[in-house]
Amino acid sequence: MFKIQTLNNISVAGLERLPRDRYEIASEIAHPDAILVRSAKMHDLVIPETVQAIGRAGAGTNNVPVAAMTKRGVAVFNAPGANANAVKELVIAGMLMSARNIAQAWNFARGLSGDDAAINQAVESGKKHFAGFELPGRTLGVIGLGAIGVKVANTARALGMRVIGYDPTITVQRAWQLESDVQQAISIDDLLSRSDFVTFHVPLNDETRNMINAERIRTLPKGAVLLNFAREGIIDDVAVVAALDQGHLYAYCCDFPSNLLKDHPRVVTLPHLGASTREAEDNCAIMVADQIRDYLEDGNVANSVNFPDICLPRNGGVRLAIVNSNVPNMLGQISTDLAHAGLNIIDMLNRSRGDVAVTLLDIDRPCPDDTLAQLQAIEGVLSVRCLG
Repeated sequence: MFKIQTLNNISVAGLERLPRDRYEIASEIAHPDAILVRSAKMHDLVIPETVQAIGRAGAGTNNVPVAAMTKRGVAVFNAPGANANAVKELVIAGMLMSARNIAQAWNFARGLSGDDAAINQAVESGKKHFAGFELPGRTLGVIGLGAIGVKVANTARALGMRVIGYDPTITVQRAWQLESDVQQAISIDDLLSRSDFVTFHVPLNDETRNMINAERIRTLPKGAVLLNFAREGIIDDVAVVAALDQGHLYAYCCDFPSNLLKDHPRVVTLPHLGASTREAEDNCAIMVADQIRDYLEDGNVANSVNFPDICLPRNGGVRLAIVNSNVPNMLGQISTDLAHAGLNIIDMLNRSRGDVAVTLLDIDRPCPDDTLAQLQAIEGVLSVRCLG
């Protein structure tokens, strides 16, 4: 029986992927084998030594201590693309709200008073303050062309916009999904200089923190709009407000309210709604639950942020899953210990990623406890599991 701890409310659609005859699931549980999490911050949590995997029901893993888990041999999974449509829709809504001054106009309309005749007169005299512009023919710059960025780019093209993209690490799969006339920027500064709107779809790390600062804002055309539905901290909000006050930027739309931003007349702030749809929550939970189950039961890895992808179909025998440091002679030491125990390897697959390697082996009979202990004692071995 596998034990799963949930740190947030996880969609029932995802939890149903974990059969109750094999999985015990609770928010408080002793000695969990895995943890499912959405937004809970885990950096200050004491994570039990029994944990083999963490599943983040979303794309970003900033709330998970990935580096520490990697050193312990704990796989961290996420759900890339599962919430892509939800975020895409909000980005498009943000462009429309900014271009047409919808939030400001709505606030104006809600503040009207008097009888209907007085309201109609106020509307006719006041609507000129909210005149905006249309999207076709405008240029959208997309920084980050993963699952979300590609959907945003393609939808903007369908709306008649020109699109420029920048992503030095774009995958072949995502490149194939892009509309053929999406242009490639040679740098962030090149993209900014040619964009009327700029949207960001990158993680927050040392390279992206304050990616957009006062200097880079000056490279944007006058009247540009910034949209941030990725991560707080990618954009220097102080620099944005200064550019709005100076009239260089037209609007800023983001998912991260603050005292600096929430009352500014040219800023639309939303309460982190990017993935807040029933469909996105279900999709994320289903994806990450399937990944956790495949890892716990068979050792296979898909969509891990710290482990290599690996999949070895079952070919009979008993499955061993070993996580180790990616250093020379690990396979030699592992196979030697198995040979000394008289165990024959039926099938084997090894994959590495950075400092970590995963080895899956099917052996001809159960591995004795003393052999498992010998394997675990090999210098550099982080975890050994016998999966039956």
